[in-house]
Amino acid sequence: MSLPLIAIRTNPAVFVGLKPADLQNLAPGTHPPFVTFNGDVKTDVNKIEEFLEDVLCPPKYIKLGAKHPESNTAGMDIFAKFSAYIKNSKPDANEALERGLLKTLQKLDDYLHSPLPDEIDHNSIEDIKFSTRKFLDGDEMTLADCNLLPKLHIVKVVAKKYRGFDIPKEMTSIWKYLNNAYTREEFTNTCPSDKEIEIAYADVAKRLVK
Repeated sequence: MSLPLIAIRTNPAVFVGLKPADLQNLAPGTHPPFVTFNGDVKTDVNKIEEFLEDVLCPPKYIKLGAKHPESNTAGMDIFAKFSAYIKNSKPDANEALERGLLKTLQKLDDYLHSPLPDEIDHNSIEDIKFSTRKFLDGDEMTLADCNLLPKLHIVKVVAKKYRGFDIPKEMTSIWKYLNNAYTREEFTNTCPSDKEIEIAYADVAKRLVK
């Protein structure tokens, strides 16, 4: 069994680079990130993550997959709504696109606010109305957070810079979620600076032109 060749993952929404020549020979027609294993090429990020978890995860390490399926889809439409919002150049469409973004952010805030099944003690007389967890699926980061947090951070930085838009302070669960991420080295050490993100989006964000 040959060891896999793994293209280091960077956020494709921020950095777009040319594939090195040696990788082109190994996996022609594909773009990072990708994995080759025993001649099989995997290019879908989610499939790569599942493969690494199922096949290559050493037993002594905790699996990073979410326990609750809903955590994998929470906030999944935020980046698409944000992209439509930031790429729009028509003032007449701006308000509707902003409402669409706010709606998806509210759905995420509601999910983070709501207790997960394992947070509810059915033998207790207390009615747990809100979650105290730090991340999507619990108090530890999972692959669901690895997918969502970089995108959510980009939304916060870019929308503020190019649209003057702030994630509403009333969405306290989203802000708690982001702030929890900012305390973790695995996030802060791999996250581009705000300035880098702003520069990367300088040509993507469209000015509103009448």
